Amino acid sequence: MPQPHAQTHANNNDASPLLFGAVQGVTMDGVVSYSSDYDSVDENHYPNRKAFRSYYDGIYMGYKWQCVEFARRWLYINKGQIFNDVAMAYEIFKLRSIRDVVNNVELPLNAFANGAKRRPEVGSMLIWDEGGEFEHTGHIAIVTEVFDNKIRVAEQNMNFSPWPVGQHYAREIEAKIGASGDYWLKCAFSESTILGWVTQTADPTHSESLPDANPALFNIKQVEHAHSDANERPWLNIANEDESAYVDMMQGHWLSSIEQDYYKYFVVSQGAQDMLESATDELHGLFMHATDYVLQHPELLAAFELPPSILPKVLRSWDNRNNQLITSRFDFAMSASGLKVYEYNCDSASCYMEAGKVQGKWARHLGIKSGTDNGAHLFKELVEAWRKCDVVAGPNATIHVLQDTDPEEDYHALFMKKAIEGAGFKSVRVIGLNTLKFGEQGQILDQFGHPIHWVWKTWAWETALEQLRQESETGRSITRSAKDKMAKEAVHLSDVLLNDNIMVYEPLWTLIPSNKAILPVLWSLFPNHPLLLNTSFELNDELKASGYVIKPIVGRCGENIQLIDSNSKVLDDKGGAFGEREQIYQQLFALPKIDNYYVQLCTFTAAGHYAGSNVRVDKSMIIGKNSDCMALRTLEDDAFLRLK
Repeated sequence: MPQPHAQTHANNNDASPLLFGAVQGVTMDGVVSYSSDYDSVDENHYPNRKAFRSYYDGIYMGYKWQCVEFARRWLYINKGQIFNDVAMAYEIFKLRSIRDVVNNVELPLNAFANGAKRRPEVGSMLIWDEGGEFEHTGHIAIVTEVFDNKIRVAEQNMNFSPWPVGQHYAREIEAKIGASGDYWLKCAFSESTILGWVTQTADPTHSESLPDANPALFNIKQVEHAHSDANERPWLNIANEDESAYVDMMQGHWLSSIEQDYYKYFVVSQGAQDMLESATDELHGLFMHATDYVLQHPELLAAFELPPSILPKVLRSWDNRNNQLITSRFDFAMSASGLKVYEYNCDSASCYMEAGKVQGKWARHLGIKSGTDNGAHLFKELVEAWRKCDVVAGPNATIHVLQDTDPEEDYHALFMKKAIEGAGFKSVRVIGLNTLKFGEQGQILDQFGHPIHWVWKTWAWETALEQLRQESETGRSITRSAKDKMAKEAVHLSDVLLNDNIMVYEPLWTLIPSNKAILPVLWSLFPNHPLLLNTSFELNDELKASGYVIKPIVGRCGENIQLIDSNSKVLDDKGGAFGEREQIYQQLFALPKIDNYYVQLCTFTAAGHYAGSNVRVDKSMIIGKNSDCMALRTLEDDAFLRLK
C-alpha cells in the first residue's frame, strides 16, 4: 500500500489546493473525499505514523488519503465489501474476489478491459496502470454514474482541489461506443493508461481471464557462458574506492569465489521477474501492516525479546512518519512449486554492491548479451531513495556511513556512500568506533571533530541491543551523564545508534520486521497468503506433517537454523551464536537445487519498492555468510522455456 510519503498526482484545475485532510467533496451517498496534499500536513493533527492510518468501524481502510483508501471506504459504506490488501492500485485489476464483511463470504470480482462490451456500473472500480501520471502506483476511482458518452467518478489523490459547488463527483471521463458495442474511456493523461474496470459480478461474459501461469516459468536455470582466455583479465575499476575494496576482499576480479563458476550465471523468466517485483512491493506492505499491528498490541512485543528500556524509542521511531526506510532485502525460494518468502532483512542487509554493480560489470566484461541485468537499476533507485529521504538540513547535511572493521563491510559502505553523494549529500565514512569521541556538549564527534547528526550503518541494531543488555547487567546507563562524556569515556555503539539527537538509517523500528517473531504474526494476520509460509511460535501437527524449519527469532547469516522433513529427519543443521534465543517454526519449503547449488533469490527495495535482485548459492541447504553471490539475468518467457 502506498505510504504517507508516496507519490501524489498533479493538481489539474485552477482552484486553490486544499490542505491535507480537508474535504474535497462528498458523494451522493455521503462518502467524503479528502485532500492528500502531504506537503501541507499539519503535524499537530498528524503527529505520527498511526495518525495516517484510516479506520472505519474498526476496519483498516488504508493510508490517509490515498486513492485505495477512498475506494475501500466507499465499497464498505455502500456495499459492506472489502477487497484484499494490494501493494499498488493497479494490482486491483487482478483481484478476483471481494469479501462481504457482514456475511463473511467471498464474492466474485471480474475485470473488464477498457473497450469491453460490458460497461462499468455504479460501484465499479476504475483502474489506471502504473506509468506516466501514476508512476509506480497506478490509480483507482469509483464509478458513480454511467452514460453513453461519459462516466462520473469519485476519488482521492488525483488532485488537491475542491469539487465544484453542488457537484457530488470528482470529475467526468469521456466515453465512446464502438461499432460492436465496445465501450471506451479516454485517459486525460497522454502517458497514462486506463486498464479498465473491476465489477462485483458472477457473470464473466466479456471479462478478462487471468492467464494460467506455466509452473515451468518459475524454475531457475543455470547458464554457462563460452570460455575465453581474454575474459580472464581484470574487469573491475580499482580506481573506484568501492570496486577496489571489493577486489581486495575477493582477492581478485571475481563475482563467485569458486574458479569453476567464473562463467556461470542464473536466469529467470520475465513472468517470474514480474512476480518477484509484485511480491516485493506487496510483502513490504504486509510487513509494515504487521509491524504496526505488533506495536499497537504491546502483549505481542514480549516475543521479540527487546530490552524494555528500548521499547519507548522503538515506538517513537515508528510514530515518526519521517523516519523511513532507505533500503531492505527479501529472501525468497522460487521453483515450479511457487514463490515463498523466508524473511525480511530491513536492518543492515548485504549484497547490494554485488547486485547493483558487480554482476552487471561481470556480464558486460564477458560480453553476455542475452537477457537483462536484474540489478541494472538498483544504484539509481538507491540514489533516488536518498534524494527523497527526510534529511531536514537539506543537501548541506553530512550523512555518516558507520561500519565495522570488516573487509565485506568496506565495499558495502563505500557503495552506499556513493549513492548518498549521488543524491547530493555530503558523506563521511567511519570505520569502527575508535575515531569517535564526545564533544564538550556531550555530542558525538567524528574523526574530523564534526558532530554526527545522520547515520547510515552496516552495524545491526541487535549488536547495539546486545551491548545494551550487557551494560544493563553492569549498571551502565543507556544515556550517560554529561560528566561521563566530558571525561572522554570511549564511545560505544549504543551511544551513537540510540542517541536521540542522531537520525539513523535504517531506523530503529526495523527491529520489528527484521525479527523473525514477525513471521507468526504475519501468518495470523494473513493466513494462507500465497507468498507466506505457515509459521508459529509453537511446533504443531500441521508443521510436523509438512516438515519445518527452526529459526532463532534473532540471527544472522543462517546461524542456528535447522531443517527437518516430514519424517522428522534433520536435513541440515547450522550452528552459531544465537542458540540461546527464542525460536519460531516455519513450514519447510526448501531452496531449489540447481546443478551443485541450492539457490536463493534476493530482492532489494528502495524506499519500499522493488529495485533489483540477485542470487546467493551454497552447497548447503542453508544460505550463510560465506555463500556466494552469482549473476542473475531475466529472459523473455519463450526464450526461457527454450533454454535447456
